[in-house]
Amino acid sequence: MEPEQAASTETESGIDLLVIVLDTNPSQHIVRQNPQNLTQILEAVIAFGNAHLMQKAQNKLAVISCAHHATNFLYPQPRRQVELRQIDGQYEAFSLVEKTVKQQLGSILMNAPRLGSPCESLLAGSMAMALCYISRLQRNVAAGVKMHSRILVLTGSNECSSQYMTFMNVFFTAQKLGITIDTCALDKTLSLLQQGCDITTGQFLKVTQLDGLLQYLLWVFLPAPQMRHKLVLPPPPKVDYRASCFCHRELIDIGYVCSVCLSVFCKYSPICTTCHTIFKTPGPLPVKGKKKKKDKQM
Repeated sequence: MEPEQAASTETESGIDLLVIVLDTNPSQHIVRQNPQNLTQILEAVIAFGNAHLMQKAQNKLAVISCAHHATNFLYPQPRRQVELRQIDGQYEAFSLVEKTVKQQLGSILMNAPRLGSPCESLLAGSMAMALCYISRLQRNVAAGVKMHSRILVLTGSNECSSQYMTFMNVFFTAQKLGITIDTCALDKTLSLLQQGCDITTGQFLKVTQLDGLLQYLLWVFLPAPQMRHKLVLPPPPKVDYRASCFCHRELIDIGYVCSVCLSVFCKYSPICTTCHTIFKTPGPLPVKGKKKKKDKQM
């Protein structure tokens, strides 16, 4: 059997788990500009999730809501089952996803604290929760069945440089576990999430028109990572690998690195604020005196 046929057979027989991390922070520019955009994004996510479930009976789906104050599962809800009414012409599993996600998100938004000023979304924590969920399902997979897992992040927030360390831990953990991280940026280009996609061989896409969000999702992110090399997808952007300083949480080009814990700082400090290591203050370089020429003995 050829390698491509073997990989295709393995993909068809295995489980494909998709975890969608949806940023529902009201501080997002696209939400503040028009609150109806959140409804449009939610409808596209539900349709995309159902398309993933429709590809194969073994496929699994999870949706996580990421806000400025908390992270919650929108789907599935094992403890609380939503009461469904049979709708003619609609598959029950698709109706369950739609009703559960909308009811859970509506409850979260109604009970969310009001914002006095714009706040960052807890994207890194939501992605860490997604990794924990994937790891738990991986342990319960039957012997001989392989599960391919991936995370899709949809966000319109700004750069979350204050969560730099958590992002890096998530990225390298996902790389070690073989989990692909994809990102769909709805507003701005995010360098940290670009790094995560590059590290985990995922796909990064910045949406230019929100009206075509569902088309972008179905075109770029619906195919499994194992099949993407056969498709013509947008070229990956140039990744900005600048680090974030630990003192001001800003991306820097040149900085100082602690030799003990590898923390990055934009300015020199005699004491590392992370591991409290004391460094010697660099003194001036010693000036070498001129050597006197010895008189040649006659």
